[in-house]
Amino acid sequence: RIGETLYSVNLLPVGGFVKLYGEDSAGGGSVRRTTNDNPITDIKRAFYARPAWQRATIVLAGVIMNFLLAVVLISYLFAGPGVAVPTKNIKVVEVAKNSPAEASGLKRGDEIITIDRKRINTTSDFAKIAKEKAGKPIQLELLRKRKELTVSITPRKKVPEGQGPIGVAISNIEVKKYPWYSAPFFGTLEAAKFSLMIFQGLSEMVINLILRGQPPAGVAGPVGVAQLTGQAVSYGVVATLWFVSLLSLNLAVVNVLPIPALDGGRLFFIMIELVTRKKVSARYEAMAHAIGLAVLLALILFITFFDIVRVLSGQTLLPKM
Repeated sequence: RIGETLYSVNLLPVGGFVKLYGEDSAGGGSVRRTTNDNPITDIKRAFYARPAWQRATIVLAGVIMNFLLAVVLISYLFAGPGVAVPTKNIKVVEVAKNSPAEASGLKRGDEIITIDRKRINTTSDFAKIAKEKAGKPIQLELLRKRKELTVSITPRKKVPEGQGPIGVAISNIEVKKYPWYSAPFFGTLEAAKFSLMIFQGLSEMVINLILRGQPPAGVAGPVGVAQLTGQAVSYGVVATLWFVSLLSLNLAVVNVLPIPALDGGRLFFIMIELVTRKKVSARYEAMAHAIGLAVLLALILFITFFDIVRVLSGQTLLPKM
């Protein structure tokens, strides 16, 4: 202990924590004269005695900093090497010689909006339709230099090695770059968009786990995160910074959820206080946080088990490049 601050080094480094002066009595309306077995000499400075809006701001500080870190990293990437982000349309990145694509006039940079008036957003959907329509003419609606046009193309049945039925290489990923003065704006938008995607992914995972009994897929615990970090570092500085920004956004989204023991859970009890104008019993709040912590630790152990199995089997979470 140095001054009012307690520093500790633990054998099992699960994570860090911040315990504020007078935080033990955050719930309930009672005023305790001790906290952590030490006397409270200045009640006005105690966390539990501060107004609800100040406590909510403090609770959200970690979440906000996680989001801001991601914004700073993404903005730097936007202003420098660029960021590879998903786009709404499929883009042609290469046209094979003597292919149906070349014969129909497809060019590199064309954006494919629809196939037979059906909107497509993924490369897998495009490949599936092209294979199913082999030998039959299809209509592609394109966007070329901001002009719309329609071309007819017949996917071939006999496909040369290394090519597809149409003879194009496609991608729905685009490297975006912006001037330094506008990069923070677009960095904030991109961070907000990915935060929403992370929230939607977590919601689907919980629904599949509870209603369908499906184990979580594509989720990493401490072991998996260490594995992913190693892979990202091997790809270079840009990939590492991008991975750190996504990891920070994941932490922000998970931590703001109204789950006891997390910042979102503590914020939930403060919101109850603001609505009811009465503090939740310290006993019930402490019990809820203890149960929430136990569930989170059990979930971490559950995910870590699958992480270890995946590592031992030689599998990875990121595709090899």
